[in-house]
This record gives sequence, structure tokens and C-alpha cells, in this order.
Amino acid sequence: MTREQIGQLILEGDFPETTKKKKLIETHISWVILCDEFVYKIKKPVRYSFLDFSTIELRRHFCERELELNRRMSENLYLEVLPIRELNGKYTLGGHDGPEVDYALKMRKLDPRRQMDVLLAKNRVAPSDIKALAEHIADFHGRATIIHQIDVLEIREKFNALSEEREFLSQNLGEQMAREIDHAIATSDIFLNSNKDLLEDRLRAHFYRDCHGDLHTRNIFLLPAPQPFDCIEFNDGYRAIDVLNEVAFLCMDLDAMARKDLSELFIAHYDQVFPVIGSEREARLFMYYKCYRANVRAKVNSLRAKRAEGKKDRVQALSQARKYLRLMKSYQNALEPSFNTPKCPP
Repeated sequence: MTREQIGQLILEGDFPETTKKKKLIETHISWVILCDEFVYKIKKPVRYSFLDFSTIELRRHFCERELELNRRMSENLYLEVLPIRELNGKYTLGGHDGPEVDYALKMRKLDPRRQMDVLLAKNRVAPSDIKALAEHIADFHGRATIIHQIDVLEIREKFNALSEEREFLSQNLGEQMAREIDHAIATSDIFLNSNKDLLEDRLRAHFYRDCHGDLHTRNIFLLPAPQPFDCIEFNDGYRAIDVLNEVAFLCMDLDAMARKDLSELFIAHYDQVFPVIGSEREARLFMYYKCYRANVRAKVNSLRAKRAEGKKDRVQALSQARKYLRLMKSYQNALEPSFNTPKCPP
């Protein structure tokens, strides 16, 4: 569907239940329609290097995949996949009249005031919440499917994908950002080459699992029991990862929100429940994974800036990209004393 058709669906379309209010939230890959009791997520017809939603068949497949995967952690939240039909210029969610023009994933609506990032902004996340979340994630990881075979260095390609945004970020944030991206990629290559044996040891030790893949504070509700949602469905490689990589994303997100105290509490308690850091090398690996996760957030915000329809959204996305690039650099600086690499030129 197009943005215009989504607007028609919201204003004039038929939904499975009577709803008084409808609110649209847009990301770089989805439209999410919030109704009174339910939420409908529709994938945009986009293609990137890391996902392909360009055909209706692919969008249906990934809606069904998202339903299946998220039920591992959110069985009562994810409900069903519904067709979107069009007849005589009118759109209907579900039903049987008219050809299928797209698909939507139906979810139960939760209280947005209990979203973890919202609670953090109000300083309403307690240490007990962090410990409960660490235990919840550790339990999920303990049950997750073990990955036995994988190229442990494939993270190199994901890290280096930031180079695709180098020119755009340089034009909009200054040439220094381009130099820092180049230096970060060089540093990452050195680190991975020096620690390939460690990654292979962790693969043999069953630390690589089919994880959530996108575990950050906006993808967690505290109700008050922890409720993660919205795991990655569009690329299995983003979920088939070291569990330490997974929790590094959440800890990086907490660092980015100036809550290093909660970040340190989470990883300490998680490591008690599901031991994952048994040496100084593994502690440095955790720092590398946080560096990688900041890298990914910088790229996502660069893509948002490219697709922003208004100046305000573009400026906001670029500001976020700059923040995560700076955070990436801080992690990288913490890593560099552990191996020989030249400092980033000024």
C-alpha cells in the first residue's frame, strides 16, 4: 500500500471491530495503526540491503513470520494476520469481499504509558524492574534455539554497512563524521581478526541462539512484568546471534539515555542468572557489541533522515544519528587500549 492508501484506510476503511480513535505511527519500514483495543501493523513496500518487503507475497510471508517469532515471548499479544481488501475504492481489514491488496498483523494494544522508554524518561524504572527484565531475558535465551553453525565473522559485514551512509552523513554532519566512520570500520576489522577464536569458542559453547534481535527500551513494556515485543522477522541473521550481542543492544540503549547505572545493573544481574562473561576478553567483546549496536542505530537514523518528509523530522533523525556515532566512538575508544590501532585523525 501507499501512504495515501493508508490514509484512506484510516479515514474511510472498515476495521474488524468498532473503534472511535485511530492513530498512525510511521517507521522507516512500517505503518502502525493504533485503535481502541488493537494495533494493526502494515509493512511498507520497501527494499533495503537488509530486508525486502517489495512484493505483496513477501509482505504476507513476513507478517506470518513476525506472528510466529514474537509468540515465543508475547503469546497473548500477537493475534493474527489479516488481509487488507479493496472493493470499489474502499479498503477493509479482514473480510472476504474484494481482492487482497496487502496484509496487516493484528496485536493487542498495551498501555503506552508502560513502555520502558516512556517510563525511563519519567525516571520511573526501578532497579527491581531491571532485575526482573534481566531474569525474563535470561529465561528466554535459555529456551531459545541453539545455533550450531554460523560464520562468526559475518558481523563484520553488518558493522561495515555503515559505510553506505558515509557520504550522506558527511554532507549533513560534516567531514569529521566520515573520518570517524572509516576509523570505526578499521577498528572493528582489527578487533574481529584478533578475536575470531573467542567467537568460535562461544559458538561451540552454545552462546549463539535464535534471539529477539531488536531488544531495546522502545520494544519492551513493563506492566509491571516485562513484556518484550517486535522481534526481527525480516532477516534471520539479525536474530541468530551471540546472546551477549543481544543484551548489549539494551545496555547501549540505556547508556544512550544517560542511565549507565541501569545498564551496568542489567548486565551484572543477567550474567548472574545466565553467565556469559567469564573473562576479560569477553568483557571487551561486550564493549565491542555495544559499539556495533550504536553503529546500527546511527545507520537506522541516517535512513530515517533520507526518507523524512519534513525538515523537523530530518533534523531530528540527523541529531539522533550524530548521538549514536558519538556513542559508537566512545565505546571504540574504550576498546582501543586493548590492541594496537591508530587514533582517529581530528
